[in-house]
Amino acid sequence: MILANQASGLRYAVRLYVVFKYFGQMNLILAILTLAPLLVSLISGESLAALRYTIVICCLTGLWIGTARMKPPANMQVNEGLVLVVLMFFFTPLVMAYPMMSSELSFLDAFFEAVSGVTTTGLSTKTTLVDAPMTFLFTRAWMQWYGGLGIVVLSLAFIMQPGLVTKSLAATGTEKDDLVGGTRAHARRVFKVYSILTVVAVFGSLLVGINLFDALLYSFSAVSTGGFAPDTKSLENFNWPVQVWITLVCICAAVPLTFYYRLFSKKHRDNVGLFQLKAILVASLVMSLFVSASMRVNGSMTWSQILHHAPLLAFSAQTTSGFSSISPAELDVTSKLLLTFSMLVGGGVESTAGGFKILRLLIAMNFVHVLLLRTCLPKHAVIEHRIANHQLHDEEIHTALILILLFIAILAFSWLPFVAMGYNPIDSLFEVASALGTVGLSTGITSAALPTLLKWVLCVDMLLGRLEIIAWLVLLYPRTWFGRRIEGL
Repeated sequence: MILANQASGLRYAVRLYVVFKYFGQMNLILAILTLAPLLVSLISGESLAALRYTIVICCLTGLWIGTARMKPPANMQVNEGLVLVVLMFFFTPLVMAYPMMSSELSFLDAFFEAVSGVTTTGLSTKTTLVDAPMTFLFTRAWMQWYGGLGIVVLSLAFIMQPGLVTKSLAATGTEKDDLVGGTRAHARRVFKVYSILTVVAVFGSLLVGINLFDALLYSFSAVSTGGFAPDTKSLENFNWPVQVWITLVCICAAVPLTFYYRLFSKKHRDNVGLFQLKAILVASLVMSLFVSASMRVNGSMTWSQILHHAPLLAFSAQTTSGFSSISPAELDVTSKLLLTFSMLVGGGVESTAGGFKILRLLIAMNFVHVLLLRTCLPKHAVIEHRIANHQLHDEEIHTALILILLFIAILAFSWLPFVAMGYNPIDSLFEVASALGTVGLSTGITSAALPTLLKWVLCVDMLLGRLEIIAWLVLLYPRTWFGRRIEGL
């Protein structure tokens, strides 16, 4: 009670001028990013799309101009950063839905595609991409690319002043060693790593035989672990070198981005990053074996087919990339449940992957192990929670457990409306897990014919999963908005 009273006395609500100031600056970044689909629409001769992208760019620039003269604050509160993250990840698809409607989509379907893009999910209401406009295909993949890194991180790197509270702006959780590290210089390093991965992915895609335009789109989606493909059948029509290469890129992207910087730095050793890489590989390989066995026992595929499809699906689910060489609708029930678990767990913390993250699952397992171990030891025995030679603090353990429970709760509440409206329970669970884990694998439930309510449920799941739920709770928390505020700049 005493600690609660002390925290209450130190609590500050968000300052609206801070939110407006940096919201305007982030709109400038979004306007610059929108120049890419505008250029594609001009090259492809899609005049309506070009007009709409021009309007969007002008409006975003106008919002920036309206806040440009506001004096920036000397510091930023964590709740202010989280509010900005939520606003940008909701505002971006809301704005981008307008030009995407030029591809003969309703507002809700266009908004769904935009949400799926910026959250790096890859679910789509379009059942076929045959004759889909070039700009539409590019925009989806492009949104996944900058959504994977984070519009906010780009803002941190090129606009905001150093010294701000940036942990919350990375939208990757509450870890102390977060994506941007609290400095603009570190944000730029991460951006360089992300860019290098993208360039390598594009060149590698060209070498394995993908044409330039598709190489860009597949690379954007793979590096962001997004899964939007310019082909309805994803990777099904490609040969095995292409499938292996895209899967390899997805694995690299599911590893903490800071891991690569520290890998080549003599002053840092990222044991936790290496530990997560090993965990992702082991989990994917184990799941490949389980799915293979299930497909063999419950299906009619030959071993050659199973050994081709099962590993790709397992790695796709674990890295939350969403690419596939076979439709998940063709899988047996057990395989779907196994992949559902992988999609919920996801990749590494500080990566572009979704899910509640494999590191948090291992932290929870370590907590349970120590809890059981204590029953066999004397009361005075001291046991430390450790992972990869890193001592776990109570805050890290509590955060991991809470986030896992929140993911499971959201999964359950999102699944119920699908079952209530008559959809297959297993397929519905798979679809909801795919949205919440920002994966994109689909059993076919997601389509233009999906009821409006369920489309909104999936949109909410994608947004919640991308921001790991906590940021949305902060936005909805009354004391975020009402209460004492820090005066002055």
